[in-house]
Amino acid sequence: MATAVEANSIEPVQNEPEANKLFRMVMKHKASDLHLKVGVPPAMRLTGTLRFMQLPPLTTADMERLMFPLLSPRQRDILENTGGVDMAHIIFDGKLETRFRVNLFRQRGKLSLVARRVNTNIPNFEGLGLPPIMAEIASDDQGIVILAGVTGSGKSTTIASMLQYVNERERCHIVTVEDPIEFTFTDDKSIINQREVGIDVIDWDTALKHAVRQDPDIILVGEMRDRETFSAAMHAAETGHLVFGTIHASSAPSTIGRILDLFPRDMHPALRQSMAFNLRAVVAQKLLKTTKECAAAGQSRIPTVEIMRTNPTIRKLILNEDDNKLADAIRMFKEEGMMDFTESLRQLIVAEKIERATAFEVAPSIESLKMALKGITVAQPGIL
Repeated sequence: MATAVEANSIEPVQNEPEANKLFRMVMKHKASDLHLKVGVPPAMRLTGTLRFMQLPPLTTADMERLMFPLLSPRQRDILENTGGVDMAHIIFDGKLETRFRVNLFRQRGKLSLVARRVNTNIPNFEGLGLPPIMAEIASDDQGIVILAGVTGSGKSTTIASMLQYVNERERCHIVTVEDPIEFTFTDDKSIINQREVGIDVIDWDTALKHAVRQDPDIILVGEMRDRETFSAAMHAAETGHLVFGTIHASSAPSTIGRILDLFPRDMHPALRQSMAFNLRAVVAQKLLKTTKECAAAGQSRIPTVEIMRTNPTIRKLILNEDDNKLADAIRMFKEEGMMDFTESLRQLIVAEKIERATAFEVAPSIESLKMALKGITVAQPGIL
């Protein structure tokens, strides 16, 4: 059950929307999310737990008064026509800005909002708790890299850290297509152009058609939510670019099936051929609560990751439709930087980053994790 958190008095800054008082509350308490719903007080998520603010329940009039000034005419039309709208909301403090990824939607005829606070300081791999192999994956010269996971699993942050790694080391052109923009980059060794759908470009298709004509080395296509977006991303990878994208999938092996589901069955053979030779890596991740010691040191959540890289064995399994053997192959090639969730969880427990109970809640197999913690390695069956 959500518990209450004191709503310290925060005066709204002159000439800014009234809703910013609530966003500033989230910033003050270093919460990750803001939740607004008619009939209950405003709430925020602190270290993974939803807590109500000590404020009166919101009314329909409150929500309309707070939310409508945040919307552009285009966003208002999308909300009215589709029942929900994604957008970015920015709070300025002098030269500093805090960005929120916002989804405003209707439920039971009333407005609700969920906003995720996005850290504008892009952390490095070590700061996020990601394995060093991420640097090698980010340094590929062409192909497609997919980040898989549910909403809120940290995919966007991981991709931002990969792009920033390149930005600090390589002289190249990076083009991002996002809806909305979540992290803002400062050009370092690279030139980075960020386009927000609906503001900088009319739609995804137009943005991706433009992107391949803009002399890019790297393209971020954001969420690959449909056939057209994935096809455009794959085309960009086939023509010599490094492409990053995200997809909703629970594991690295299941990502292959999730992509195939976007297309009719008669297209699957050609799609498998394209994936086998252009897919560079799939990184699936889940975000977990850290131990009290880590949280006290400033890291309240950490990703557990599953990494599948396309070597000759993975390529053959994809081509032969042996997706059920991909998980075994990942465990077989640890020396190439591959890792399944069980091994990732084991490492986080040993490093005292997460509690055992937390790991067991998300482990694909509790028994396999218990055996891994005892140092017992399960013999791998024949892959080929």
